[in-house]
Amino acid sequence: MQKIPATVITGFLGAGKTSLIRHLLEHANGRRLALVINEFGDLGIDGEILDGCGIEGCDQDDVIELSNGCICCTVADDFVPTITALLDRPNPPDHIVIETSGLALPKPLVKAFAWPEVKARTTVDGVVTVIDAAAVAGGRFADDPQAIAAARAADPSLDHDNPLEELFADQIACADLIIVNKADLLNGEGGSVDHALAQYRRDGVKTVTATHGQLDPALVLGLLAEAEDDLTTRPSVHDGEEEHDHDDFDSFIVALGPIDDPARLEARLTAAVMAHDIFRIKGFVDIPGKARRLVVQGVGTRFQRYFDRDWRAGETRASALVVIGRAGMDRAAIQQAISG
Repeated sequence: MQKIPATVITGFLGAGKTSLIRHLLEHANGRRLALVINEFGDLGIDGEILDGCGIEGCDQDDVIELSNGCICCTVADDFVPTITALLDRPNPPDHIVIETSGLALPKPLVKAFAWPEVKARTTVDGVVTVIDAAAVAGGRFADDPQAIAAARAADPSLDHDNPLEELFADQIACADLIIVNKADLLNGEGGSVDHALAQYRRDGVKTVTATHGQLDPALVLGLLAEAEDDLTTRPSVHDGEEEHDHDDFDSFIVALGPIDDPARLEARLTAAVMAHDIFRIKGFVDIPGKARRLVVQGVGTRFQRYFDRDWRAGETRASALVVIGRAGMDRAAIQQAISG
């Protein structure tokens, strides 16, 4: 029996994973794709954007959201049963696409495909890591190792551990394909991205550039990596640990009323990000007089907003945003700054 391929799409918060998946759906050309979506945060925005997305061949039953924590930490409880249920369908998918949380370590997830009940029937076609080119070029995720070494030499008591870099390192080191997304925002800074990737990328791993996740699906869904059999070549800073956690990060929901002026809201969001070093803000907003809901997506101080679909009959119109940042964020101050 031919194994069903699965592609793991990973990458830090806001890198463009959902945009890539939407592009894959729009160009599936009849191939049945099943989506497993996992998010850090309780609002489930990525799954909701893809659920009932209106793209031919993308049915509600084909979008499965796992919101009980990060799937790299809940493999036995959530992930393996979900994959098994997909494989047991009378008409199973041609390809499974898994979007991890932006704070997920991909290697534990790939290991799950070695479980007997999964390994006989599916294989990891490849791990695709999407990076936000502008954020990496700006030094957001990968520190300069020479600068860190100099600082440690000057004061060995300083703690320079960077949890963002740990995630970046693990996501790059596990990749079979690296997509440098948002390449249109680089402004000639490609060299600094190459330098950051070179610290962690495995030999022979292909790197491609993209804007809005628009790539030929054949580049993404057809890597033939069988990654579950190749784990020893994918180093992780967490190798040898029995378990890991995400205590360095936190998220919460800011509930808002109707928003009359989206531009003023965006200005408040930008100010909150700058004052509190917020990584990611995303959610849905109710604009009075508009039939459609407004999607707000922010990475650092870069925000995007667009109307995605009509509010459904019987659906409660509401504004809610997920805020993701370092643990210990001043929730009350952020709430006040965003609410105005």
